[in-house]
Amino acid sequence: MKHPILKIAFLILFGSVLFAACTTASEATTEATTEPSSETENVLRIYNWDTYIDPTILEDFEEAFGVTIEYETFDNNEELFEEMQNDESFNYDLIVPTDYMVEILRQEGLLTPLTKDNIPNFDNLDAAFIDPGYDFGNRHCVPYQWGTMGIGYNIEATGREIHSWLDLFDPEFAGRVALLDDARSTLAVILLSLNYSPNTTNADEIMEAANFLKEHADQIAAYAPDTGQDMLLAGEVDLTFEWSGDIFQIMEENPNIRYVIPDEGSIIWTDNMCIPEDASNKELAERFMNYILEPEVGATLSNFVRYGSPNQASVPFLNEEDVNNPALYPTETVREQLFFLTSTNVETDQLYVDAWDEVLASHSQ
Repeated sequence: MKHPILKIAFLILFGSVLFAACTTASEATTEATTEPSSETENVLRIYNWDTYIDPTILEDFEEAFGVTIEYETFDNNEELFEEMQNDESFNYDLIVPTDYMVEILRQEGLLTPLTKDNIPNFDNLDAAFIDPGYDFGNRHCVPYQWGTMGIGYNIEATGREIHSWLDLFDPEFAGRVALLDDARSTLAVILLSLNYSPNTTNADEIMEAANFLKEHADQIAAYAPDTGQDMLLAGEVDLTFEWSGDIFQIMEENPNIRYVIPDEGSIIWTDNMCIPEDASNKELAERFMNYILEPEVGATLSNFVRYGSPNQASVPFLNEEDVNNPALYPTETVREQLFFLTSTNVETDQLYVDAWDEVLASHSQ
């Protein structure tokens, strides 16, 4: 049976956001935003998701600190983990993994503890994001953005509203659906549609979800590396499983685009700024974290990427339309149907990897 995982903290989030909007934002702490010392390298290497920052934030930081940012993107958490484990050339100062992956990276000793004295704006965070189960005491990471996963679709193409994960597998939409090339997330929503926990450790349930996807291989146009929103906007597909903000970003370009959290429930997540254990420029990475937590900078970020802000001090500067949008800041009723992905054990992790390999192999045939 389905059961809630680590969602209690978010039951208070929307109320906190509205309360914060009615109060004066705390004054940003800027004492740590001085020029880096002569001993600090002038290049900050960031590894983030695609379409996940306003470029002006990077430009402004470079100008304010007299540094250069080298910015690259990855497709999914598993790719990030694989590179950190096995790629000897991996050399980034700041990465942005999702909650469950933070726990894995921490357990593997791949993250370095933060020096909070360099991040005084940490005090701007909403209480809901303090001391999460995947990173007790926020010892290794600072929340970046949060959101949900759901279905983006073109209502002109579908001819009707979409309400269920199973709508993705309606023969009417055969060959017009994109799913994420992301093992945990995609298998999780199939598990939800089969009435299982998205964090199951049961091998039979994991394989049942994988077999469901294999049996519906003809339904899927592509397993996309976080580009489903581009395919939807281009008319290459009519429905896509995607991150909420990626769909909100393209709505302005096509008024027929919709986003829905299916009735069965979905995934809620927090992405986090973390520092790899062998980062060469830890102090500058921490100053970047502090910069992101400035009230107006945090709002600029969320207003651009269209995800939820964990920064309570940013709320007065957020787009009012977004704050009042239940698809972006879900209602309490919907939040009760949202689940965090949690880290499993090594054996179960391998079950998911093996199951996903079979899904992709079946689709490529």
